[in-house]
Amino acid sequence: METTTATTPTNGHVKEGQIDTTHRIEVPKMLNEAQVRFFVEQGYLILEGLITPDELDELKRDTAFIARGGYPNQTLKPLPATMSDAEVLRNILCIHQPHYISPVMLKYVKHPKICGVLSQITAAHLPYWDGSVKCMQSMLFVKPPQFQGQAWHQDEIYIPTRDRSLIGAWIAIDDATVENGCLFVIPGSHRSGYLFPQRPHNNPDEFDFAPESYGFDESKEVPVEVKAGAVVFFNGYLLHRSRKNRSQGYRRVLVNHYMNAWSLLPWSLKEGERPANADVRKIVPVAGVDPYSWKGYEPVAQDVWLRTCKANTDGSTFDEDEKPADD
Repeated sequence: METTTATTPTNGHVKEGQIDTTHRIEVPKMLNEAQVRFFVEQGYLILEGLITPDELDELKRDTAFIARGGYPNQTLKPLPATMSDAEVLRNILCIHQPHYISPVMLKYVKHPKICGVLSQITAAHLPYWDGSVKCMQSMLFVKPPQFQGQAWHQDEIYIPTRDRSLIGAWIAIDDATVENGCLFVIPGSHRSGYLFPQRPHNNPDEFDFAPESYGFDESKEVPVEVKAGAVVFFNGYLLHRSRKNRSQGYRRVLVNHYMNAWSLLPWSLKEGERPANADVRKIVPVAGVDPYSWKGYEPVAQDVWLRTCKANTDGSTFDEDEKPADD
């Protein structure tokens, strides 16, 4: 179990156990009632053009900068400075938790338009939710040509919430197509709140090392093909997968995970915690209030790492208990 101690709250006047509603993060309302209803019923929502071309260029530049060690960090081994940008891209599968060290990635975790959407749909299934949202994870995927996708899964298998509010915001940095390994989803598969069992998929040419969920009708899947700049939002119980990148280009995506700020995050146990009261505080409030700000926030600087590309193998450096959600 972890023994990390939370730091002092940034708004230090908050007393232990006191809910602070005075420091509210205001974000714009982006959706109409029909869009919110679609997300609640179908489990996903596509918004085209949410990220501008200039913003996409900024994300692309920062990807290479992070991989080259531009933000010094003890746990992130930088790629050689002699590599060209093209070589850097060919060697990266994923950078985990880049927002911990990169102000650019943190900017997109807190992007006003994205967080505005999140404030309307993250826990829209809960009748008294006030729009408060927090982020616990970012993943920057490059997915070079010929690299596998990830088999059927639900993100709540890896990041548990207490109220079914986990949500991914999947920012397409490149066009995502069937050929280059876009998302496939099964609309409505989140509704029951059932976490499907998992097993080895025995298809290492198509999917990476992660197991597959099973026990449902795969014929209902639909591809989620989007243009660069689109953001796909999807619930943590929604069944989804992606296939191998069979194109000659990259399928870059920044996917950030969020949840209802009022829910505890029992992602791991610290000393003295039980599953019933565990609450990871390596989080970023992005909308509304943080009811648990009195607990403080845990240090994060040493929790960034890089997965280099091993196309057509099942190699990985993940500890299975820490396997992040999605691809």
